[in-house]
Amino acid sequence: MTEDKIAIMALARTPGAGSVTIKQLISYCSGAGAIYTSDYKKLIKIPGVGEKVARSIQQKVGWAEAEAEWKRCQEVGVDLVFYTDANYPKRLKPLYDAPVLLYSVGNFDFNHNLTVGIVGTRQITEYGKSVTETIIRDLAPFNPLLVSGLAYGVDITAHRACLKAGIPTVGVMASGLDVVYPSAHKRTAQEMQANGGGVTENPLGTKPDFMRFPARNRIIAGLSDVTIVVESARKGGSLITAEFAQNYHRDVYAVPGNLGNSYSEGCNHLIRTNQASLFTSIEELAKDMQWQTGTEREKKPGKTVKPEKEISFDGFTQDEGQVLSMLKSKGDMQLDELSWHSGIQLGKLANLLLNLEFQGMVRSMPGKKYSLI
Repeated sequence: MTEDKIAIMALARTPGAGSVTIKQLISYCSGAGAIYTSDYKKLIKIPGVGEKVARSIQQKVGWAEAEAEWKRCQEVGVDLVFYTDANYPKRLKPLYDAPVLLYSVGNFDFNHNLTVGIVGTRQITEYGKSVTETIIRDLAPFNPLLVSGLAYGVDITAHRACLKAGIPTVGVMASGLDVVYPSAHKRTAQEMQANGGGVTENPLGTKPDFMRFPARNRIIAGLSDVTIVVESARKGGSLITAEFAQNYHRDVYAVPGNLGNSYSEGCNHLIRTNQASLFTSIEELAKDMQWQTGTEREKKPGKTVKPEKEISFDGFTQDEGQVLSMLKSKGDMQLDELSWHSGIQLGKLANLLLNLEFQGMVRSMPGKKYSLI
């Protein structure tokens, strides 16, 4: 097992081998360790694996560094979560570009029952600060895990408000866990570890290069059931995060701002172009998403058990029948959960579910959930 994990760490350091290619390698070779015992001719036949990657694997490029980093992570208390692990984040698992390895520190559950991403401009206004703090305060009864990027502005305002409200919060970093950026937020990052923490796909010591921020943004979007954009200029990382969320079939909300305010142009544009829903309050968002507070769950009466109807799945394709059977046995399921359990890619699954809706077999519900009719 340790050798397989070191193999994944080495693959992540292999030039030209991204997360999609690494997953292909693991799948075709039936395990990460077996990749390094496969011959060149076998490797070169795997889709997406070119000569450069195959030769690097044969030469075990990055293996020594991976072994050293494995030991260092053990020494400094950094947790390693691999794509092949059972506890890998269920929200990331179905995504085609999900990281093959996550470094994490702190005290939180990747698979928390409800996760909310909050992003926005680094140049936060007083209006943005007030809205962010109000969102966090009103989220508290729903017991979410708050995900953001530990950056200046909206991100750090959200993290600090969570610390005050007792909400677990995670900062997704574009650097190694030991390189907090900006350094002014190091103390806050440390305080978050008691009820939350930090996560990254980057090895220890990695500097926050510009190109790593969009990759960081995809993890924020992927970990979040819903992403709220508080303030944003017409261009910026927040809009990139919103785009990733849309591509992952996750809900996006944007806070409207004053006309003429440059730091509201991005949010207003998202709303105007139907790329985000209008955010007015957590109360309205909770209705849209069908969230319940702890108190509401306690008061909700138990469901009356009704005898199951016999449902025939004759006449449907194999994939359609598989999805219908899963919804019958498991009840309401989220899109990404269906994708994970069925093995059907998100884009294909979304089209399949739309066809089943047209046929009157399934219904879509808020929060990207589906159920049998």
